[in-house]
Amino acid sequence: MKYIPHKNLSELKRIFLFTILGVLVISCNNNNKSGGNNSWFSSDETELGSETEIKQALASPEGLGLFQSDSVMAFYEQRDHSPAWSNDDLRADLLETFESAEDEGLYFEDYHGDEIQNKFENFNSLNDQEKSKLDILLTDAFFKYSNHLLNGKLNPKDLHEIWDVPKNEMNTIALLKSLIEQNDLEQAIEELRPKHIIYSQLIASAKEYKELSKDFEGWENIPEGEMIKHGEDDDRIPFVQERLKTLGYLDSIDSTNTTNSDEVQKAIEEFQEANGLQSDGIIGDTTIKLLNIDYNERYEQILANLERWRWYPRDLGEHHIIINIANYNLHVVKDNDTVRTHRTMVGTEARKTPIFSDTVEYIVFNPTWTIPPTIQNDDVIPGMRKNSNYLANKNINVYDEDGKQLNPRKIDWGSEEAKSLTYMQNPGESNPLGRLKIIYPNEYFIYLHDTSSQALFERNSRDQSSGCVRVEDAVDLAKYLLSDQDQYSSEDIDEIIADGDTKQIEMKQKVQVHHFYWTAWRESGSTKFTADIYDYDVRTFEALRKAT
Repeated sequence: MKYIPHKNLSELKRIFLFTILGVLVISCNNNNKSGGNNSWFSSDETELGSETEIKQALASPEGLGLFQSDSVMAFYEQRDHSPAWSNDDLRADLLETFESAEDEGLYFEDYHGDEIQNKFENFNSLNDQEKSKLDILLTDAFFKYSNHLLNGKLNPKDLHEIWDVPKNEMNTIALLKSLIEQNDLEQAIEELRPKHIIYSQLIASAKEYKELSKDFEGWENIPEGEMIKHGEDDDRIPFVQERLKTLGYLDSIDSTNTTNSDEVQKAIEEFQEANGLQSDGIIGDTTIKLLNIDYNERYEQILANLERWRWYPRDLGEHHIIINIANYNLHVVKDNDTVRTHRTMVGTEARKTPIFSDTVEYIVFNPTWTIPPTIQNDDVIPGMRKNSNYLANKNINVYDEDGKQLNPRKIDWGSEEAKSLTYMQNPGESNPLGRLKIIYPNEYFIYLHDTSSQALFERNSRDQSSGCVRVEDAVDLAKYLLSDQDQYSSEDIDEIIADGDTKQIEMKQKVQVHHFYWTAWRESGSTKFTADIYDYDVRTFEALRKAT
């Protein structure tokens, strides 16, 4: 997918309207002489072709090269094949919309751009048949553009092992009908476009980084290696300074300085904060990897994120939890206001936290842990083969399909039977779920839970779980989710936890949960980035490059 420059459509609009004005003048003169009436246009409308020509063209649509032929055929049948794009301003506005689509990572040439542009420039010389084709192409281009805005250019299921977010549904034929009747293209586009603030702000980021990457020729990578703490010397510091200056974090540099000085550390802290890292001023491999990402890669990363946001639901719910897997953060949003934020830990590269949406149903305090199949087969069973005390050491019991507890010493750990059993860890300090789990039942056995290792949240990289999401201060989150139930005050919940018995509490308020993934966003007027921990950005952009 390479962007091919085209003529400025604002200029084309002026040319087009000037041409129409000339036609109107000639028409008026002709009418004054003969009293006749030209049915192709009025003072602000120029019909494209006729019902007969459009019907004939659609009788054999193969030659038109349509993208959305079913929608096009249905649309014109509903309007008895009359031309749709007769309003001159509306037609020109549609072309300008296609031109500006590049700001969102969508491209003019993907929507019959060259052919429409050519017909637009030479409109006065088009015959009825060519004008009818232009009307059809504009309709087809609108449907394709609508589908791209509504659900993206790519199928996310082709890029993700697990993607369980429903497609956005909209009757685009009805939308186009309303658009034509009301001459309101802007309103129709807003109905299609993702409404989340991150998406709208990323459009500004795309413009910024497109400009930065325009004449950018790349830079030499800073080598990775040992961490450079405050006050330590390292030969890479001059290169780090140079990069920080280029990125706007240092006003000036000292090329002879090889020390992580106060000035360098402060700039590194600002860079780390802007890129979603722990702001500690330590120059480690994660920080260096981010310093090495150039403007072209950042622009591609922004385009990948714009595409991903087009895949997400338009309505996230009035009250929801949204988890950014890539940035290890959880936000609770109510009535469009972020009311709580928690740091998280997510799945490793081998056990990725999946992208999906669901609704919280209940919270379990002092939970047992029913070990999911992946961990059971990859860790527990191999652990017992190596050490017969593995289950006892981890306080894990094993049960058959009837719920009867079994003696581990009587199980053949080399047999297939071992994989059909249920493994459950009792509540306690060794239980990885900590004091509670927040359940939104799903086929992936994924949920939010506490952990006894709160210090882990201080790490920069927190993709270390087995797929579930560990939440910092999970007890406080649970108290918030139950705050609408008077019988479960903060003190009551503390007592439940201290008691040690497993207790399940059903939710009353409806709170949706969204496991999403984004690596770029805008904050305080500048673009922030975080590491692409699962390489989704790279895969998405490569697929976009190949898409048409």
